[in-house]
Amino acid sequence: MNKPKGIVWLAASCLLAMAGCTREPVLPSEPVKAAPAPSSVPSGTPDQLLLEQALQGRPLTPGEALLLSDRMLAEGSPTFNHDETMARLELLLLKVLQTEDRASRPGLLRNLGIIHYHQKQYKRARQELQASNELNPRDARTHFYLARLFAQQEQVYLRKGMKKKAKSQAKLAKTELELARKFDPGNPLYRQDLSEILRQEKAK
Repeated sequence: MNKPKGIVWLAASCLLAMAGCTREPVLPSEPVKAAPAPSSVPSGTPDQLLLEQALQGRPLTPGEALLLSDRMLAEGSPTFNHDETMARLELLLLKVLQTEDRASRPGLLRNLGIIHYHQKQYKRARQELQASNELNPRDARTHFYLARLFAQQEQVYLRKGMKKKAKSQAKLAKTELELARKFDPGNPLYRQDLSEILRQEKAK
């Protein structure tokens, strides 16, 4: 009597085992990767970060602001191709100029004029560069940018057919360029022809 029960139990066990083998295996779940922690280092160059911090309230002396703007406005700097950075640097210089620091004022005015020159705000640039030149008439870069401004104005007058005024501006540009070369004779940029410099500006 016990034998059939054993057979039935064995058969049931086999069926259950076979059913278990046909089921899809349960794969172990992949561990959830934690999101990377946000970087604590802001993006941008050190000077861009310093500019941002200065606009947010970090104190900078007029001398420090001048050195920062000198670095950011060096010839060939990528700053000139970044409108937002130029605008932020302009804000900083306008803010620092309110301190009336005599030692840094000529350079700050010059750099503000350089910004406005590259923003094609030529009237403002001329006023600031001339104001800088009155305070420090021996700064080569101030004379160089004044030369570029006069050369720009020469082209404007030529397009309008105002040859006499164009000739006057060309003479002023030549004088300023000669002064730039005098005060910084080793600078190869000042040895270039102004018309070539203006052509390169238009090509950008």
